[in-house]
Amino acid sequence: MIIEERRGKDILEGGNKRIAFAINTEGFNDAGFAGIISRKFWPELANCGENPIGTVLSKKVEEVEYFALVCHSLHEGWKDQETTIKKAFDAIPGDEPVASIAIGTGLIGILSGADFNQIRKGMEKSTKRIILY
Repeated sequence: MIIEERRGKDILEGGNKRIAFAINTEGFNDAGFAGIISRKFWPELANCGENPIGTVLSKKVEEVEYFALVCHSLHEGWKDQETTIKKAFDAIPGDEPVASIAIGTGLIGILSGADFNQIRKGMEKSTKRIILY
């Protein structure tokens, strides 16, 4: 469930202790928001290898835990977006709120066929408390 929206703010400067974002099944995450995270905090994420849809990878860096949600394919695009996003968020361990960018609204998401309305519905139906940026 989306508990708060923070428009026009930088998720990396919001004091969030848990941050979620989408990655692809092929494991090439050197662009978009995933690319920023890989360059700044999680270098092995840039070429992490293949993972099935629904997988949640995590890494804690200092006080922040990052959750990479495998949600789409670079070759096959996005499928069952609402369901996929809900399941991915629900698979994040713990009960503390998790901050998320507006998944699918960047260039990679747009080019791969993301539908933010469906993604948002999945976030709203998730049992996790989500702070949407």
